[in-house]
Amino acid sequence: MTQQANAIGTKWLTAGGLRPTRQRVVLASLLVGDGQDRHVTAESLFASVKTQGEQVSLATVYNTLKAFCDAGLMQEVTVDGARSYFDTNTSDHPHFYWEDDAFLTDAPQDQLEIARLPDLPEGAELTAVNVVLRLRKSQD
Repeated sequence: MTQQANAIGTKWLTAGGLRPTRQRVVLASLLVGDGQDRHVTAESLFASVKTQGEQVSLATVYNTLKAFCDAGLMQEVTVDGARSYFDTNTSDHPHFYWEDDAFLTDAPQDQLEIARLPDLPEGAELTAVNVVLRLRKSQD
């Protein structure tokens, strides 16, 4: 990991009000160190950490991703009841989920138009609208 990636990761953590521990900096550097948005699972981030020769447990990766989400640095995108992806782009935007390869990408936000939402139950407030379009490769 480069010093520049570590510096970017440390700045990102500080902006979220998180203390930049060694393990958090390692994970943050992998997530945002090159300035690109990422969609990761805990398992894919854990694999990336291992290829860097770092020592971080899978449980720590899960806990740290949760802390990043709680701090507003990432958002969790649940594709089905069992699989979650973590997105460094925290703006409201839709996603494509590619079923054949089990990966998540951003969908063009400017092409999505939600014309109307259902009435909310009494005493409820809307916190988010998540749009995940499930795709598979066509059989042409």
